[in-house]
Amino acid sequence: MNTKLVNMEHLSVVEVLQKIATEYGNRAAFSTSLSWEDQVITHHIFSNDLPIRVFTLDTGRLFPETYGVFNRTLDRYKKKIEVFSPKHEGVEKMVTEKGPLSFYVSLENRKECCFIRKVEPLNRALNNVDCWITGLRAEHSENRKDMSMTEIDDQRNIVKVHPIFNWSFEQVKNEIKEFNIPYNSLHDKGFVSIGCQPCTRAVQEGEDFRAGRWWWENSDKKECGLHS
Repeated sequence: MNTKLVNMEHLSVVEVLQKIATEYGNRAAFSTSLSWEDQVITHHIFSNDLPIRVFTLDTGRLFPETYGVFNRTLDRYKKKIEVFSPKHEGVEKMVTEKGPLSFYVSLENRKECCFIRKVEPLNRALNNVDCWITGLRAEHSENRKDMSMTEIDDQRNIVKVHPIFNWSFEQVKNEIKEFNIPYNSLHDKGFVSIGCQPCTRAVQEGEDFRAGRWWWENSDKKECGLHS
């Protein structure tokens, strides 16, 4: 691990991003799902003209509201967000053999869909990348609490940094408000963690942050494979 990227917990999000930009330049990339957290990081990358690539994964099954905030972000910052989509052969084969809702049938099917629509495109997006930046926070789920702000992605052998890892939910929302950052309107309707439309629902009061993702599965470690 790059020793210059450890012990950054005392730095602001801008300082962390500037440090990454200095060390890696355009070999650093930020993956945005256009969530609250990711919009905060995108804002600071674009507002400070940092040479960090920003990309997103278009699974083909996102909410219209997600495409809406994508477009508003482009209009606001006048910067490029690279788009990576699933290879059509994999999608066509899966849907032809198993139908359009196979992910409801079994965990194996759901993970297959996530791999085709998200993991494989992510792997392509991270080609020639040495530092992967994410908007993960410790509060998101129990298994994410075991992570740290800076770590090594063993599968891809790259540095992985979560600049707002220790932020609270309130800090994120306050940052959105302070800088008038575009955000997904579904957040105002109880959607806290937003993924593909068929796999996401609003969260009820008292439910876990990730309860709205793959809600039909009985698991406390629900992940799509991007951050395994």
